Amino acid sequence: MIAPSSTILRLFGLAAFALVATLPARAGDKPAAAQAPPPARLPVFEEKLKDFSDADYRYAVERLFEAFEARTGRKLVPGPKKKVGLKIYTDSGPGLETPFGLTRAVIAALEKRGFATKNIFLVGLNPLRLRMTGYLPSLVTGVAPFPGHPVYVLESGKFYDPSWFYDSPLPARFDPVTNEREALVSAKGKSTTTTEEDRKSFLATPLFLDADFWINLPVYTDHAVLGVNGALVNATLWNASNTFRFFRSPATAPAAVAEMAAIPELREGWLLNLVSLELYQFIGGPYFNSLYTVSEKRLWMSSDPVVLDALMLEKMNLARKRTGFEPISDDDSRLLDFTQQLGVGSRDTKHVPWVKLDGN
Repeated sequence: MIAPSSTILRLFGLAAFALVATLPARAGDKPAAAQAPPPARLPVFEEKLKDFSDADYRYAVERLFEAFEARTGRKLVPGPKKKVGLKIYTDSGPGLETPFGLTRAVIAALEKRGFATKNIFLVGLNPLRLRMTGYLPSLVTGVAPFPGHPVYVLESGKFYDPSWFYDSPLPARFDPVTNEREALVSAKGKSTTTTEEDRKSFLATPLFLDADFWINLPVYTDHAVLGVNGALVNATLWNASNTFRFFRSPATAPAAVAEMAAIPELREGWLLNLVSLELYQFIGGPYFNSLYTVSEKRLWMSSDPVVLDALMLEKMNLARKRTGFEPISDDDSRLLDFTQQLGVGSRDTKHVPWVKLDGN
């Protein structure tokens, strides 16, 4: 990763990544770098839902925002930049995207606090999946689902800055045969690329350069390489270019997620993670399969993405056990250990400071 004010992190990150990536994957492996101080335990706010309607989401989100403001003293209002970003998730395809009701509710709560409609922007990765899930206008009707709100499509290549990237020598560029679209985007249309280009993953700069803060709106699935596909992955590998190379390797992917999540500039404005349990998938992910989904009428919010991923890992493992599947092991979910060691958050689910707005 190269950034104007992050040279030290870049050097530390590359050393940690290289050491972790070249070691064999074993249970209990830890990043071979100095550990950050244990992160403070941040609260997890919970509100019950009734029917997943727009009105239900709007009431719940407003209650959560009010509780966050009262608890932390941080007002979710415009700052000097007067903009706010929403990182949505559509990468499992139709059926398992960030619920429209949740996105609309977050927008309504932010507009109530003074953000202009045009200054609340959405960020997604792939244009086809954004269109298939309804976040981009239909090619037939042309109707925009969120009129007045810009939708930034990262794979368009328009929202990366050459000065901001995560630099990793391993693994080599993914095989373009397995993902031609990603190869073309990362190579900027060229048929061949240099070694220097192959090792760069450009970051979605609007979230941390253009916005006062941004809110992560993940959806949860299991993942064969990372164990948990949720808040951490939505903010990192689904939020940059040339990252499909990491999805191929359980030895390197967790370290890449942890190091990207620890970038100070990215974390500085990453204020909240807000997840609906309307639908999450416990096996077969990240591709959507309705046979392996669970629905709960809960809405969780926290500034700590690690604890949310850890809590959802427990829920997915319970669902796996109920249906006769093996649970996701600690060895298969090492990104939680790695991100905790780099100070991104805490994976301790036994001592979560819960703020349950329904009182239960």
